[in-house]
Amino acid sequence: MLQAVCLRGLLLLLVGRQVYTEEQCLKASVNTCGDCIKSGPGCAWCKDLNFTKTGEQEAVRCDTVASLEKKGCSPTDIINPKNDFTKKSNKPLAAGNDPVQIQPQEIQLDLRPGRPYTFELKFQRAEGYPVDLYYLMDLSYSMKDDLENVKKLGNSLLSKLNVITGNARIGFGSFVDKTLLPYTDTNEAKLQRPCSDKNEPCQPAFGFQHVLSLTQDGNMFKNMVANQHISGNLDPPEGSLDAIMQAAVCVNEIGWGNSTRLLVLATDDGFHMAGDGKLAAILEPNQETCQLVQNKYSKSNLWDYPSVGQIARKLEEQNIQPIFAVTKKVETVYTELSKLIPKSAVGVLSEDSGNVVNLIVEAYNNLTSEVIMAHEALPDFISVKYKSNCKGGDKSSDRGKCDNVNIGEEVIFQVTVTVEKCITSQSFLIGPLGFSEKLKVNVTTRCECECDDKNEPSSHCGGNGKVVCGGCSCSSGFLGQRCECNLGQKDEASLKAQCRKDNGTECEGKGDCLCGRCQCHNTDSGGNFYGKFCECDDEHCEKFDNKQCAGHGQCKCGKCECDQGYEGTACHCAKSDEACKIDSSVCYNRGKCVCNQCDCERGYKGPYCKSCPTCQRPCQESGSCVECMAFGTGPFEKNCTAACKHLQLTSVEKLIKNDCRVKDKEGCWMLFTMTEQLGFDKYIVTVLKDRECPEGPNIAAIVGGSLAAVALIGLLILLIVKAVLYASDLREWKRFEKDRKHEKTSGTNPLFQNATTTVQNPTFSGD
Repeated sequence: MLQAVCLRGLLLLLVGRQVYTEEQCLKASVNTCGDCIKSGPGCAWCKDLNFTKTGEQEAVRCDTVASLEKKGCSPTDIINPKNDFTKKSNKPLAAGNDPVQIQPQEIQLDLRPGRPYTFELKFQRAEGYPVDLYYLMDLSYSMKDDLENVKKLGNSLLSKLNVITGNARIGFGSFVDKTLLPYTDTNEAKLQRPCSDKNEPCQPAFGFQHVLSLTQDGNMFKNMVANQHISGNLDPPEGSLDAIMQAAVCVNEIGWGNSTRLLVLATDDGFHMAGDGKLAAILEPNQETCQLVQNKYSKSNLWDYPSVGQIARKLEEQNIQPIFAVTKKVETVYTELSKLIPKSAVGVLSEDSGNVVNLIVEAYNNLTSEVIMAHEALPDFISVKYKSNCKGGDKSSDRGKCDNVNIGEEVIFQVTVTVEKCITSQSFLIGPLGFSEKLKVNVTTRCECECDDKNEPSSHCGGNGKVVCGGCSCSSGFLGQRCECNLGQKDEASLKAQCRKDNGTECEGKGDCLCGRCQCHNTDSGGNFYGKFCECDDEHCEKFDNKQCAGHGQCKCGKCECDQGYEGTACHCAKSDEACKIDSSVCYNRGKCVCNQCDCERGYKGPYCKSCPTCQRPCQESGSCVECMAFGTGPFEKNCTAACKHLQLTSVEKLIKNDCRVKDKEGCWMLFTMTEQLGFDKYIVTVLKDRECPEGPNIAAIVGGSLAAVALIGLLILLIVKAVLYASDLREWKRFEKDRKHEKTSGTNPLFQNATTTVQNPTFSGD
C-alpha cells in the first residue's frame, strides 16, 4: 500500500501536477473574493449567501478549504482557483535536417500566486546537429610559430568536425590590442610595423579584425589565413575580451547560424579587462554592440575593455561556447575565467599549436555532452527551479545539469515555476546552454474569482446592490454588509463613534469611516492596513539578521507567526529544549524553554531555574503538616493527607542539618529539613523523630537558689557601699596631699608685726 502511494505521488509529479501545501491562509485586508485569492495560495473563498452572520465582516469567507468546510461551507460553494497548464507547441524530438532537441517548444501557465507548478522538459542531442566554429587568434609577435600551424588546420579541423556532425563550418578572426600607449608603441613607424624583426612580414597594429565568415570551404579558410601576418604590441596582456565581445555580438557579420556555436580563443598571454582602459584615458564603458567597420573594430580606442560579467552574459545570450586554447603558462588564468563562464572549456596548446585540432575536438565533445538547462533573465516575481534524475542533476537548483549525455540520449528535466504575486502576462525562455532551441514559457496569474453571478440587484442586498461571489456590491450611496446603510439618512456622529477604538482616532488614522465601518488604506509600501479599526498591518514586525521574522515566519498584525520548528519574538530560534534539560526535566519545571534558554518564573534564576535567591523555605507554613504527618497531632490531624499532599515526609534518628525549627501546639520544637523537588511548592521533608520539649519546674532548686541569690545580693550591696566610702576617703586624702605640696611658707608668723621704732645701744659691739 505504501509503495502504491509513493508511486502515485511520483507519477503526479512527472505529469506536471502542482506541488504545494495548503496549511494556512494569512489574510490581510480582505473585502472581496479577489482580495482573498491574492492573499496567498492557501486561501479560498466561500460564496454561500448565508455563510456570514449579522455584523460579521466579509473577510470570514476567506480561509483554508478545510476551515471553510468545517464552518459549514459546501465544497460546491468554495472558490479555489487551481494552476492551469497548456502546451501551445509540442513537436516530437527528432534528428535530421530540421532537428528538434527540446519538447515542448511553447507552453501557457496560468498560475495561482505562491502555488508552484512542475512540468517536464525533454532534451535529446540530435545526431548531425550543425557546428559553427570561429577561430579567434592572438597575432602578437610571440604567436609567430602558432600562426604557421593555424594556416594549415582548416581542412583538418573541418574533417574532424564533419565526422562528428556531418555539418560543420569554420571562420577566422584575429586580435592584438588597443593601438594606444601603454598597450602599443604609438610611434607612427611602429604603428605601421610593430614587429622587431625587419625581415619578418608584419601587419600594422590593430585591436580586432574579422577575417573570414563561417564557411564550409576549408580551402577558403586556408587561403584567407595564409594572407595573415603577425603583428605586435608592448605589454603582455592582450585585448582578448574586446575580440570575444565583437565575435559574440556581430552575429550577421560572423555568420552564426542555428547550430552549436564554438568560439576558439588561441593565445599565450593574459587579458585586459574593464578598468584597464583608464591607463590610456579611455573612460567610456563597453557598450556591447557590434562596431565593425571594414571588418575592423572601430571603437577599440574609444571604448574600455568589457568586464568578465559582460562577456559571460553575451556568450550565454548568443549560445556561444568558448574554448580557451592557451599555453601552459596562462592555463591557471583561463581556468579561473572558465569558472565564471558556463559551458566553457580550457585546453593547453603545445609550443607551436600543433595539437590544436585534437584539443578543439576533445573540448567540443566535453561541452556538448554536458547539458545545462537554464533560463534567460526572469520577469519580476517569477522563480524557476530545475531537477532531473540524470548524473549531476539530482538536486533542485537554479540550473538543471546532466553530465555525459550521448547523442540520441533523452534526458528529462523537472521544471518548477512559481509566481510570488499577481502580475500582468509575462514570458521568458528556457533552454540548454549552447543551443539555440528554447522553450517559450508564457505566464499569467489567476487572481480573480469566477462566480457566475447575475448582474442585477438582489433581494439579498436589500435591492440596493448585486451579489458578487456571495457578498454584496452596493449601489452608489449605500454601504453595509447587506447594503443597508444609506449614507444620507444615518446619524453621522454615532457612525463615526463606531470607528473609534477606545474613543481614540477614527480608524487609527489609517482608514476612512464609512457608515460605521473602517475602510483601510494601503501602506506606504503597497501593503494594506486591516482589522476592525485598521490597527493591523503585516509589514512592521520584529526583524532578525535584517529579515522580517528572520525569514522563518509570517508577519501578522505586527507580530511574527513562526513557521513550524521556529520560535521567538522574531522567529529567530529553532525550537529545541536540549540546552534546557537537566535531570530529565526542562528548566526544573519552573519555567519555559524559549530559544533554547530557560525563561524562569516566580523569582527562580540560573541556567536551569534551579535556585531562587529571593525565595525562603516555608518552614512555618509547613509546620502544621509536619506535625500531623510525623506526630499525628496539630490542626490538620483529621485531613492531613489532603492538606499536605505537596510534602513527602521521612523521619530520622539524627538530623545532619537543621533548616527549620518550628513549635507544635504542645510547645515542643520540631526540627526538620526541606528539600525542594521539581516544579513549585513540592518538598521532601526529613524530620527528627524526637522533639525538643521543655521540662517541669524544680521547687527546691528554685527556693535554694532564691535564698542564695538574696544573700549574695546583700553581700554585694555591702561591698559596694564599702568600696564607695573607701574611694571617697582616698580621694580626700589625695586632695590634701596635693594641697600640701603646692603650699608656699616664709618661716614667720603671718600675725607678727615688726616694731615701728628701732633703738640701737651705742655700747653694743655686735658680739
